[in-house]
Amino acid sequence: MKTKLLLLAVSIATAAAFATPLTKTTAVHTQPDQSSPAFTFLKAGTEPAATTDAVAGTPAGWLAIELPGPFEAYVQNKDLTKGLDVKVGCNLYLAPKLDGGVLTVAQKDDQSTLTGLHGKWTQIRLERKLTAYIYIGGPADSTPSFASTPASASAAPTPPVGAPMSAPPVSPGVYGVATPGHAAPTVNLGDGGASTLPRQFAGKFVSTRRPFTPRRPYDWALTDDAGKRYAYLDVSKLLQTDQIENYANHTVVVFGAAKNAPDSKEIVIQVETLQLK
Repeated sequence: MKTKLLLLAVSIATAAAFATPLTKTTAVHTQPDQSSPAFTFLKAGTEPAATTDAVAGTPAGWLAIELPGPFEAYVQNKDLTKGLDVKVGCNLYLAPKLDGGVLTVAQKDDQSTLTGLHGKWTQIRLERKLTAYIYIGGPADSTPSFASTPASASAAPTPPVGAPMSAPPVSPGVYGVATPGHAAPTVNLGDGGASTLPRQFAGKFVSTRRPFTPRRPYDWALTDDAGKRYAYLDVSKLLQTDQIENYANHTVVVFGAAKNAPDSKEIVIQVETLQLK
């Protein structure tokens, strides 16, 4: 009887915390463990949406919450089918590397969209609710995440919970970005005919192939905001090249080094990564 009463008291106390806003920015973890990856944060003033099993299936000091998505994740190219579907049961990572942390495991009814290529990895947007965990503290904590009274109304506005981690912003100096209807600045390679370091380039990803015309030296190119081609794209470093068609006629950001094409004044970008802008 005492055990049941204790569990009931814990349940009531936790339930009361559900309706209380956070008092500080709180990391959201993939597992109820401080050593597990933290893939997003909830700002002070946020009222987390607890899952139905938030008490019964979660260790003391942790709260299981539900995030609506979408989420940005990465999958190894070998875990894609020939139809470019994510294989059920494979890991979806937080970064395009094996030690980048696992966000979740692919499920049968997942809805995902390919949004980028990163060598041996493919970037996806996952449309699914996820259960995540925040540490709300125990009796020994001097600064618990929850307050007994609502947070100040002056707290900074909170972005939508579960919003994907956005790609790094494209700075005004990125090649291909220009005033709408006007050509972007020319890529300056200097006297050597090649850029010294890879950089970002933005523009519309277009095919150079046309019926009844000779094939161009490269099948893909970038056009600026005025619709003028300013660089060919060498995509040979992107291993999953059968996905390329998905990016045709979309605005993208590519990362790579630029050089002059052999015996030509045309610019060629050796693409290392490709993603939707």
